Amino acid sequence: MPTVALDTALSPAEAERLEALHDQAILDTPPSPDFDALARLAAQACDAPVAGIGLLDRDRLWFKARVGALPAELPASVCLAEETAQALGGLLCVPDLSDDSRFQMHPVRTACPEWRFYAGAVIHDEAGHALGVVSVASPEARQLDAGQRQALADVARLAWHAIDAHAQRRTLARQAITDPLTGLANRAHFDQALNVELAHAMRRGEPFTVLVMDLDGFKEINDGFGHAAGVDVLRAVAERIQAQVRTGDVVARFGIDEFGVVMRHGGRDDAQVLARRIVRAVASPITLSSGDTVGVGISVGMAAYDDDIESVRTLLAQADQALFEAKRQNEKRWKMFMGLR
Repeated sequence: MPTVALDTALSPAEAERLEALHDQAILDTPPSPDFDALARLAAQACDAPVAGIGLLDRDRLWFKARVGALPAELPASVCLAEETAQALGGLLCVPDLSDDSRFQMHPVRTACPEWRFYAGAVIHDEAGHALGVVSVASPEARQLDAGQRQALADVARLAWHAIDAHAQRRTLARQAITDPLTGLANRAHFDQALNVELAHAMRRGEPFTVLVMDLDGFKEINDGFGHAAGVDVLRAVAERIQAQVRTGDVVARFGIDEFGVVMRHGGRDDAQVLARRIVRAVASPITLSSGDTVGVGISVGMAAYDDDIESVRTLLAQADQALFEAKRQNEKRWKMFMGLR
């Protein structure tokens, strides 16, 4: 979940507001028909040629939707969002910026010299944080009647519901491709990434490698220490594998103790280096929430793309066969270590 870094220049209330905004993960996202419709509705209701659904970041007002001559964003010092938030009822209406003493020296006069009329309504979330503003503007001095003021406030409320719906859709989309226990990608996401990478490699000839992995000794820990210990181990292993891969590689859990990596732009040599790092990382002792310390190993099989690979199935079959051989060798070494035949 996005968070706002601690900054002594921010008041606690502003830091909380920014965190609430960033939690929605909507800044700098592509245009959306829902928000475009709300901007048009605000412009029509207020009979204004300029309208925008703006979200107030720390130093800018970024517009999710725009109507008329409005830039993609405005500096926070220019946008009148703060003045709108401080206005009675969270709605500011300025009939003529050029004839209002509050705005004689305001930066908005220079940044948007064509504006005379301005009105804005704050977009509040359910906790009361001011996330942004629905604003309208016009080159002609004018006033809003009571019905138009209410319409602008209503659009601001609808904008919050659209923001909330966006966040919920994003959460559901992430849940559909995420393993809930470890937070890694799930099998569906892994398969999707593998298909995309294979198609890219077949077009461009760039190498990539898939790694499939299986824990050694996990069953014994699960049987000896219980299910909670098994969960601790799986989460620790997931973190350790994730820490070894590069940005852009996909790490997934797709079985009880099975993991996979789609290593983009890397051939077999690079994958072998990665595999050795993963083996070393996983082999370090794991401290359970109970305080006990346990250890597991990991077997790794890999398959690198080449011109003979025609399908994901072929690539995974090679990786699975390599994993089978690695697993057998690891079990043989374990038996020799324990003095078993």
